[in-house]
Amino acid sequence: QLQFVESGGGLVHTGGSLRLSCYTPTYSLDGYTVGWFRQTPGKGHEGVSCMSGTDDSTYYQDSVKGRFTISRDNAKNTVYLQMNSLKPEGTAVYYCGATKLVTDVQQMCVASGFSWGPGTQVTVSP
Repeated sequence: QLQFVESGGGLVHTGGSLRLSCYTPTYSLDGYTVGWFRQTPGKGHEGVSCMSGTDDSTYYQDSVKGRFTISRDNAKNTVYLQMNSLKPEGTAVYYCGATKLVTDVQQMCVASGFSWGPGTQVTVSP
């Protein structure tokens, strides 16, 4: 499994936007199903959005549909998450995961066992 370095987090007010990036320095992302996950204190990682490595199909958690957009640039080994209209409940540390073992994007967003990077903190103030 790939390990990523996440960036782009920060402190924003409710309604604000952030664009997260995660980069893997070692391997090509070609063919990998990728996903953004988040974790709050005391809880496990939850899938936010996932993207196929074959047909670019996507899946979004209901709470972020219409506000978040996942994308990828395989040439740059980077996955992005554009987050608009942020809400305080979006406060979390955000991580990337990737695997070739799961191809269904909805299954990807409930998968586990990834090698997590450092994550990037997103804080949304009321």
